[in-house]
Amino acid sequence: MKDKQILFISKGENSASTRYRALSYFESLRSNGWEPLHITAHGILPRIKLLCMANHAEVVVILRKTFSLPFLRLLRLCSKNLVFDLDDAVFCRGDGEPSKSRQMSFEKVTSICEQVWAGNLYLAEMAGRYNESVKIVPTSLDYRKYLLEPEKNSDYFDLVWIGSRSTQKYLKECLPVLESVAENMPNLRLKIVADFELPTKRLKTLAVPWSDEVEAGALASAHVGIAPMSDDSWTKGKCGLKVLQYMAAGLPVVSSPAGVNREIVQEGITGFLAENPDDWRKAIDKLFRDPALRDTMGKAGQKRVIDHFSVDETFRKMSESLNFLVQKDN
Repeated sequence: MKDKQILFISKGENSASTRYRALSYFESLRSNGWEPLHITAHGILPRIKLLCMANHAEVVVILRKTFSLPFLRLLRLCSKNLVFDLDDAVFCRGDGEPSKSRQMSFEKVTSICEQVWAGNLYLAEMAGRYNESVKIVPTSLDYRKYLLEPEKNSDYFDLVWIGSRSTQKYLKECLPVLESVAENMPNLRLKIVADFELPTKRLKTLAVPWSDEVEAGALASAHVGIAPMSDDSWTKGKCGLKVLQYMAAGLPVVSSPAGVNREIVQEGITGFLAENPDDWRKAIDKLFRDPALRDTMGKAGQKRVIDHFSVDETFRKMSESLNFLVQKDN
């Protein structure tokens, strides 16, 4: 019997949503009777190819991307089952301010699809205004990739931040606090795993160019993972990938109590939620002075990822949705 095709449409193969909400499931999909495919859709010819591929697929999943209404209608006609997957608040601007055009695009794509897969409860509630079939499919990762035990640098106490240019503003906003901590902690160093460098005068930094091959080792060799973030409509849509990566790598986490991070990070168990500069200073100082606490929190974080945010666990939720869509057609 020929495997059923599932087609994922995204803006690029290296985007986080593609890697963690599509490609990471390909092995599990193949093991369960599916033929997973991925395509980007930029330009006229790729979109024609997309429509042809959609016509042969059992399920078509749009990853975070929005299209014009005429093309959406064409795609809907060509697709047996059309799903919209979102892990960001695509209905507003990156600063959290409302956007009429983005809101309209969001309404169109969510209402025309058979089903919506949302990365967290906030996104699910927003999508639920326009679609009755919304499933929460958390962002997850393959924790096995992060089960490393690299030697940690004994000359420095390394905080690590992983991200991209689009999120560096949150790190910049936290720099004054980190610099003030460094005044009393001379061996404090900030490791930045990203596509940019951020040199500072009062805080030692180490830039690690991001790649899929180096990220796990770069995180696991640090002492503490940090996730500063403002709390607004945009960040409420974030699905906590950064803190999940830290926890999978066995690191305690210090995070702003924003978005889904306040649910993922368990205060005093897997890390600390720092609401103000004083909280940040106290949390970093406590973890610096207590290696045993770092170890205990790191192990608790790994267990939490394995139990609740692993690819294996989330794939079961995805499978339920896929089986529902297929059985509906039979």
